Amino acid sequence: MARAVSIRRKSITTAAAWALGLMMFFPILWIAILSLKTEGDAIRAPIEVLSSVWTFESFGAVQERSDYLKHFTNSVVISFGSTFLGLLIAVPAAWAMAFVPGKRTKDVLMWMLSTKMLPPVGVLVPIYLIFRDAELLDTRIGLVFVLMMINLPIIIWMLYTYFREIPGEILEAARMDGASLREEVFFVLMPMAIPGMASTVLLNVILAWNEAFWTLNLTAADAAPLTAFIASYSSPEGLFYAKLSAASIMAIAPILIMGWFSQKQLVRGLTFGAVK
Repeated sequence: MARAVSIRRKSITTAAAWALGLMMFFPILWIAILSLKTEGDAIRAPIEVLSSVWTFESFGAVQERSDYLKHFTNSVVISFGSTFLGLLIAVPAAWAMAFVPGKRTKDVLMWMLSTKMLPPVGVLVPIYLIFRDAELLDTRIGLVFVLMMINLPIIIWMLYTYFREIPGEILEAARMDGASLREEVFFVLMPMAIPGMASTVLLNVILAWNEAFWTLNLTAADAAPLTAFIASYSSPEGLFYAKLSAASIMAIAPILIMGWFSQKQLVRGLTFGAVK
């Protein structure tokens, strides 16, 4: 009886997981379907959309109209550049908070996390004016700096959590063996926290890749990433559903592929230290 109940419970859990997964995947599937239709077919009823002719016409039109490679390059530079710069700041900050905590360490961590709750539009005007005066508008460097600052609290929080799981005695042993502070951090701490650091990098790259608010407001053409590439297919004349879907698939495909191949590393990093 207990075995039958366990099997039934496992079946229900599996079915619920599949249903949830399909619900989350359906928007991407529908966008992929619309991208393979003409503009006329894309606005029809769902049944008519599925029964209409399949074509790569929209992908060809997107390639002719926009420089996809330029937008893709901008996204790669901005995403990985902001992540690398964030790590340079977050690693020593997280190390100090994890192994040399002060009385206000937790307050500082909570304050940093609270900045993520600030609506971006609330600081758009001052940041825009600063960028204008510093001639950073529509530049990769400007976007790298902004996205680094936006995601820095998350990077520090994640690294702090991972570093806390590493026994401090190991670092003390390294000091007793004559390791300098730099050697302690780079040759002892970081290698032990590789799973956690890998998940932090992946998450930050995804967040930076998908950022739309700042990229749309601080760029025009030269530094525009793939989020601006998608937005260019929304115009006062209306939405070009097929072309917009094709542009969306071209924009999200690289990050989806990267996430798919690195999912094991991501899960391993997110559960780092959960089991002793």
